[in-house]
Amino acid sequence: MRRSRTSRTLLTVLALAVALLWAFPVYWMLNSAFLPNVVLQSTTPTFLPFGGSVDNFRVVVTDPAFVQALAVSLVVTLTTVVAALVVAFLGALAISRFRFRGRASFVVALLLIQMLPAEGLFIAQYKMMSSLGLLNRSLGLAVLYTAAVVPFTIWMLRGFVAGVPADLEEAAMVDGLSRTRAFLKITFPLLAPGLVASGVYAFLQAWNEFTVALVVMTEEQARTLPLWLRGFVQASASRETDWGQVMAASTLVALPVIVFFLIVQGRMSSGLVGGAVKG
Repeated sequence: MRRSRTSRTLLTVLALAVALLWAFPVYWMLNSAFLPNVVLQSTTPTFLPFGGSVDNFRVVVTDPAFVQALAVSLVVTLTTVVAALVVAFLGALAISRFRFRGRASFVVALLLIQMLPAEGLFIAQYKMMSSLGLLNRSLGLAVLYTAAVVPFTIWMLRGFVAGVPADLEEAAMVDGLSRTRAFLKITFPLLAPGLVASGVYAFLQAWNEFTVALVVMTEEQARTLPLWLRGFVQASASRETDWGQVMAASTLVALPVIVFFLIVQGRMSSGLVGGAVKG
């Protein structure tokens, strides 16, 4: 018992140390966002934002380029999440509930697509978007993001769909429901955790993606938030970067991700509990 308690205590201390090490860069970003650039450039680090202000945030949110980039990122990300969930959900249903010729090859193709490096597709993607007139368009970037996240999303949802017995739908159909109503009333609620988890994955991929957007969104008014953040430099005589404002901008870029996760994490927990089936 003593050895077990000692081991548990050591593991707890180790886990806390790793958690603090992981959280420190996030804390440093938040701390620096409230400090002026003069303090950040001093040789003595400031670990607490005493005497700080929200001036850095005020400069960022009043920048018209930030507002434009925020709007572009929101449109692209929400379009990607909705399109990816619809396409991936139908694909997961097809390979989990039906047997058809080429089903195994389709599943293998999903895995092989994930192995393709994104950089190897840049030229083809650029030419495709250019020929369709979708360069510097939110719709064009959303199409590329959807194509990138759909294979893994199908693979993720496939496990959730396969985990729900088809017998539940058949039992509901015996009770008088049609196949569609049986699916919507019985199976679909049990798939809520998978849909939410897939939505979180698609949201993170679309919101934080940089390289594809750098290739197809070349105009300034079409930049997403990661592209805008790269070029966010406070104009001055010496052209020095104002790291306080950069940290404030980074915090604002990360904030929607945190808010989105806080909204859906409760639904993930309730969905997992609600998916329990009594025997």
